[in-house]
Amino acid sequence: MKRIRKAVLPVAGLGTRFLPATKAVPKEMLCVVDRPVVQHVVDEARAAGIEHFIFVTGRNKAVIEDHFDIAYELNSTLESRGKTKELEALAKDQPKAGQTSFTRQQEPLGLGHAVWCARELVGDEPFAVILPDMLSRGSMEQMISAYDKHGGNIIAVEEVPHDQTHQYGIVSVGQEFGQTFEITGMVEKPPKGTAPSNYIISGRYILQPEIFDLLSTQERGAGNEIQLTDSMIRLMKDQKFFGMKYLGKTYDTGSKIGFLMANVAYALEREELGSDFRKELEALLRQK
Repeated sequence: MKRIRKAVLPVAGLGTRFLPATKAVPKEMLCVVDRPVVQHVVDEARAAGIEHFIFVTGRNKAVIEDHFDIAYELNSTLESRGKTKELEALAKDQPKAGQTSFTRQQEPLGLGHAVWCARELVGDEPFAVILPDMLSRGSMEQMISAYDKHGGNIIAVEEVPHDQTHQYGIVSVGQEFGQTFEITGMVEKPPKGTAPSNYIISGRYILQPEIFDLLSTQERGAGNEIQLTDSMIRLMKDQKFFGMKYLGKTYDTGSKIGFLMANVAYALEREELGSDFRKELEALLRQK
């Protein structure tokens, strides 16, 4: 069983929910505290052992590539000013040469199409897909642990109230194995009252490379886009899928509330910020 070395990060979205902030700045570069959202996601994946990051980009996303490159002028300025701590922090975050690749999704045809655009860079090996809007610390580590146990295809899932299931992709639950279970079906945004469970697909996947052949022939689905879920349903006829119940809290930074909550949660956990930030928040709330 091949280990998971590569992750595909679809970052071509326009970020229309955050206009005008995202008119010139990619939504993935908006900061949670002092780190761009996409950096948090890469940090999570690196901690889980991912070695190669494949970014599927679009127009006006070049700053993401610049972010993961060496900034020689900045480094030189920091060095001349004796900013050793800042230099060390940049070096720690810097991927090694050859660990990042970038390819273009030239048309906005959906998540399935974005993943398909990475096919030549992934090659014939299993890989992860990480939606950079979703901050789920430790999720990829749990995913890889589930993959080591079961093989096949793994989808991170979380529970939501039953009256919210129509907003998400939902999986059907088969045989359970503690934190994981066999997935027996999937449905994208089922009508209210028809969902087979309240486990939603939460933005982390481990997929076998056969998904690319299916994506290449996938007809457009919901939203007139090529949906990854549709090809996973087809792949499920030949390969096993397992749900991994994520033990943690996911923040959807693609929504304003999720983005704000991520900033609050991450700031409160920072040793040098948490105490003072909590006092400021409590004072602000007392005024309301």
